Amino acid sequence: MTPRRVGMICPYSLTVHGGVQEQVLGLARVLRQRGVDVRVIGPSDGPPPDVGITTVGASLPTAANGSIAPIAPDLPAQVRLIKALWNEDFDVLHLHEPLAPGIGITSVLMQAAPMVGTFHAAGRSSAYRWVNRGCRALRSRLSIACAVSAEAEALASQWLGGDYERVFNGIDVPYYANAAPTPTNGPTVLFVGRHEERKGLRVLLEAAKHLPADVHIWVASDGDETAALKRDFAGDGRIEWLGRLSSQEKASRMAGASVFCAPSLGGESFGIVLLEAMSASTPIVASDITGYANVARNGTDALLVEPGDPVALAASLRTALTGGVEIDTKVERGNERAQQFSMQALADLYIDMYERAAAQR
Repeated sequence: MTPRRVGMICPYSLTVHGGVQEQVLGLARVLRQRGVDVRVIGPSDGPPPDVGITTVGASLPTAANGSIAPIAPDLPAQVRLIKALWNEDFDVLHLHEPLAPGIGITSVLMQAAPMVGTFHAAGRSSAYRWVNRGCRALRSRLSIACAVSAEAEALASQWLGGDYERVFNGIDVPYYANAAPTPTNGPTVLFVGRHEERKGLRVLLEAAKHLPADVHIWVASDGDETAALKRDFAGDGRIEWLGRLSSQEKASRMAGASVFCAPSLGGESFGIVLLEAMSASTPIVASDITGYANVARNGTDALLVEPGDPVALAASLRTALTGGVEIDTKVERGNERAQQFSMQALADLYIDMYERAAAQR
């Protein structure tokens, strides 16, 4: 029997663009369509972005593993979380990144209901390394643990031990497939991601020097490197800095762009943004890293290049921008690939986990 009430814990600000946040909000919407009463709990820097959200307050941007995480580690946030757990009487808790500092760890400590934990992170984790014994003890409180990729499972297994069920990051295919394209003034390359070293935005902007003069670069989001990048590439009028985009605007930009580029240098667990571009029928040029290669098959769904090489990146971008039968075929295969990772299929997997976890209560 499907649990009546599910509490979904997101450690990252729900109003800040991020892969985990989008998974939480998208999965919650599909589960509600299936009749599951889901309440999302997490920090929010502004009005909640959807219905069924309990906010624990604003986030406090915190340095973590070469990035800045918008988490809520402060005491008032923990108090609001505890009150929500007491008042809601959940049948199951679903924790995304359950051992992220802040409300994830507090939820595990409270153990207010059987818990399903989804591990998203890949690459490295300073927290796991330095407080390994404590993290292992917390990990053992989860009724079911799962990981979104082989890389995420490897990281969790290395530092936390235990067994993990493999899931994936889901995509709302119709949402991107039906998005109205943003008009362009010529060939356009879109980048979406935080402006930090591992996302490789500087590599793309260097590659732009080797692209035809009529190619425009759309740069979405922001980050620690934004000011420096704007200064270093101020002379290139083809670059348009879009800032943070709403989900709707991101889908429209993806549908309107000639090519989607993901030049990350590493540390990507699962290339959900590539699936979004596939659903929008946009050609993809991305780095040949494990987190992306698991989603986009080089030469089949996308063009994958050696990370950190602006010249090689520019060459693949020129190929994708030129188009033709081969690129059209990759787009068609990308559409088919995206269907395999639908949010609806992911919801089925989690409902089964919720049922098994609730049975332990």
